[in-house]
Amino acid sequence: MDGRLMTVPGMGRLAETRRPKVAVLGGSLIGLTAALVLRDVGCDVDVYERSRAPLEGRGVGIVLHPMTVRYLLDHSLLDLGTVSTSAAWHRYLDRDGAVLSEDRRRHHFTGYNTLYGSLLAAFGRERYHLDHEATGIAQDDDRIELTFADGTSASCDLLVAADGVSSFARRAVLPTVEQRYGGYVAWRGVVDERELTPATSAALDDSLTYHVGAGTHALTYPIPNYHGVVDTGRRLMNLVWYRNVPEGEPLADLLTDRAGRRRDVSLPPGAVRDEYLKELREIALSDLPPPVAEVATRSATPFVQVILDVEVPHMAFGRVCLVGDAAFTVRPHAAAATAKGAADVWALAAALVRHDGDVEAALGDWEPPQLELGRALLRRNRDLGEGAQFRGDWVCGDPALTFGLHRPGDSADMHLS
Repeated sequence: MDGRLMTVPGMGRLAETRRPKVAVLGGSLIGLTAALVLRDVGCDVDVYERSRAPLEGRGVGIVLHPMTVRYLLDHSLLDLGTVSTSAAWHRYLDRDGAVLSEDRRRHHFTGYNTLYGSLLAAFGRERYHLDHEATGIAQDDDRIELTFADGTSASCDLLVAADGVSSFARRAVLPTVEQRYGGYVAWRGVVDERELTPATSAALDDSLTYHVGAGTHALTYPIPNYHGVVDTGRRLMNLVWYRNVPEGEPLADLLTDRAGRRRDVSLPPGAVRDEYLKELREIALSDLPPPVAEVATRSATPFVQVILDVEVPHMAFGRVCLVGDAAFTVRPHAAAATAKGAADVWALAAALVRHDGDVEAALGDWEPPQLELGRALLRRNRDLGEGAQFRGDWVCGDPALTFGLHRPGDSADMHLS
């Protein structure tokens, strides 16, 4: 497609005289979705991404939800059936690897790179500006002026901040809102299925596999290989392992990379120091079921994601709005953060059409339901995480643990055609 304008089914378009100029801050999945949906209702859109190179997910899996891929499905831009994996079962294993419970609940998964590449191809590169780190936001009654680290600037009628968990825009409009550490981190890794033993492959086959222990829980599921291969036996087995880490010096030391640099919210692949990799593999062998431990120990470059909560009192500020993780950073346990960001974007486009391009009226209409959705998802994810990591009250097979945006399970058995 490479930038071709599409129409949004059932939403309508703005009149020629009321088409706001939009700047989207952040060029990942939610930023690109915002750019596409807003462009297609008639807005004049540019995307500004601080990275100097196109983004890569390094094999990270994405749990599919209808809202996450709505744009791609509505416009038949990607056959997700050929680039996604699935698991038909929720399976819980005890420490020795025995099955504690097994329930039929299908979920579908794909890779970050697949979705990002498809969305970027649809938007095109001409108005996707890399190496644009925002350093200033100024607005008056009519316009917003953005300034960037390289000394350039851009003006717009509407700023959509999709710049993630460490959002510059959020810090600019809500300087007192802080990230809240959840008390634990997620270790993530992937292993090519061909590197797993037959016994492990059989134990994890066609399953979203959980293990819950004292102060920890882990899950595995299959995702496409780096080049989109989804054939059984050639996929990647994805691991997410949650471990409690006290705030303060223990967390700070874990987040200090091989070069001695202290990271804030994550350690990327290859940055974790050897002593922590050694500890991770030793504890995996002693504490995890053998199939899950094998995935943990054979993952070549595990990386760390700090579990955080961010909650905002508002999402709209004159002509600025916060979407996705920039507004509500939620824990991963409902696998719905990306779906939440996409829901923000689709609701924003609909509000702009309803109000014929009047930005401030549209944002006033848009904000209350998105605040409600964000707060509800944040509460549910926080409860799930604290139940597993601290209260120890997870019940194997509980339907409340099923992935979903509005309610548990609403991402299961989605139709991919």
